[in-house]
Amino acid sequence: MDKKYVIVDGANVAYEEVSAGGDPRVSNIISMRQALMDRGYSPVIIVDATLRHEIDDPEQLESLIDSGTIRQAPAGTDADYFILQTAERQEALVVSNDSFKNYRDEYSWLNDRKVPFMIIKGQIELHAPDLPHE
Repeated sequence: MDKKYVIVDGANVAYEEVSAGGDPRVSNIISMRQALMDRGYSPVIIVDATLRHEIDDPEQLESLIDSGTIRQAPAGTDADYFILQTAERQEALVVSNDSFKNYRDEYSWLNDRKVPFMIIKGQIELHAPDLPHE
């Protein structure tokens, strides 16, 4: 069976547990990717272009973008649009704690397909009822 796509709000994940200096963490994104792959999903991680200026390890983020592991929304655009549009086209779940309030009317399926999460001491905790094992 082909792996099912899940779309990840990369910036939202990066900011969930920040570094000692208050910066969003690349390691959060890497841990989330691994947690989803361990559950049999194929994660598509999308970040804002501005994240490279805020993240704790910009070089590592750039490397992940260059390798295609992370997708970066075009500069000057809203990554939320690309996250939701991709999820709609792929009929995929969305891993994010964002309320996406500006998009609720356009994407009526959002409540049913959004998977909330927590990161506690680097460990990913997904809201399991919303993310069944494949």
